[in-house]
Amino acid sequence: MNLVCPACATTNRVSDERLGDHPVCGSCRAPLMEAEPVSLGDSTLPAFVAGTELPVLVDFWAAWCGPCTTMAPQFAAAARQLPQVRFAKVDTDAAPAAAARHGIRSIPTLVLFAGGAEVARVSGALPAGQLVQWVGQHVGPRAA
Repeated sequence: MNLVCPACATTNRVSDERLGDHPVCGSCRAPLMEAEPVSLGDSTLPAFVAGTELPVLVDFWAAWCGPCTTMAPQFAAAARQLPQVRFAKVDTDAAPAAAARHGIRSIPTLVLFAGGAEVARVSGALPAGQLVQWVGQHVGPRAA
């Protein structure tokens, strides 16, 4: 299984059996499978999405957005419930190129990627339970 480090964008090979053993990046030693969202930007998002073999759920958000800040704890709770999905957050103010590349027109917008391709998208804040259910509908029972 290939996992891209959210800190340095190095691709790491981790056996499926070792995913629950808290693997770390071979280059920078950052955790690869923390059960919490990671922050990505213009330069790290493309490599993370393209190179990570697990599904990747990205929350496009901004600090000034009330629904975004309300949903943040729900997004983190869903990350803890779905350890086989990588959760990432992209601040659209800090990463305008990433937001433009993915056609983000409103926030919060959640984009689910599998195999490097977008498989689903939803705009608006969701509670953790509904978010977990939505991910399961699109990536199957292995992730959910």
